[in-house]
Amino acid sequence: MKHLKQITFWMLLALGIGTTSVVFTSCKEDEEEPKNTTGETTDVGEDGTTRTVTDIDGNVYQTVTIGTQTWMAENLKVTHYNDGIAIPNVTDNIEWIASTSGVYCDYNNDAANGIKYGHLYNWYAVNVGKLAPAGWHVPTDAEWTTLENYLITNGYNYNDTITGNKIAKALAAKTDWTTSTTKGAIGNDLSTNNRTGFFALPGGIRSGYNGHFNNLGNRGYWWSATYHTNYSTEIAWYRDLDYNFAAIASGSDSQRGGLSVRCVKD
Repeated sequence: MKHLKQITFWMLLALGIGTTSVVFTSCKEDEEEPKNTTGETTDVGEDGTTRTVTDIDGNVYQTVTIGTQTWMAENLKVTHYNDGIAIPNVTDNIEWIASTSGVYCDYNNDAANGIKYGHLYNWYAVNVGKLAPAGWHVPTDAEWTTLENYLITNGYNYNDTITGNKIAKALAAKTDWTTSTTKGAIGNDLSTNNRTGFFALPGGIRSGYNGHFNNLGNRGYWWSATYHTNYSTEIAWYRDLDYNFAAIASGSDSQRGGLSVRCVKD
């Protein structure tokens, strides 16, 4: 939705478009003007404003409602748990893979990547249960599956079918993905991406085994809050989008790995 400027108050009422700016001081769902740099919007209320949620650090995130779920439409950038306790920023590889408590980093330890793609968190930070703003949480593996099933059965596959997992383009943003010649892949004609308004970006990953960074621009990884019970080692479930594939993938990795985080409303 394009922002309308210099229109009288009464005209705004007639059009149903709000211009209220709000200063947020707590973690709650709020409404403010659209902020997405692509000009696309996510959840839009009856008054024309985009619904948002604010974390404890004051970061404001757009949201999107898909089926019965309301998701953040941006990756998490918080550096404190919602009780105010700081999350350590770990840059050293040895310290990263040795960490068995919550830590975060930016891809390549570059703060600009943290601003653009959000931070990468290990699963211990997720498991604390206080990473999301109040009233929100990190989705379980089952909640990710609910999202996938809704999109498939409601025609969000790239070819409009309602069977099979071909929904990656509907979730991926229209920018920053590596291009691909594979039919239906995220990187094949980026202009047709993001039908859902989920704005998934290829923020890459930090290995939990050696601390190295991989796949910026090619893949995005998002933690679930679900521990993988079939392994004796520390493994948890995640979701993965790849520029060269049409499906969203489910996988599991070391809880010491650094992945992006999206939150879903309680």
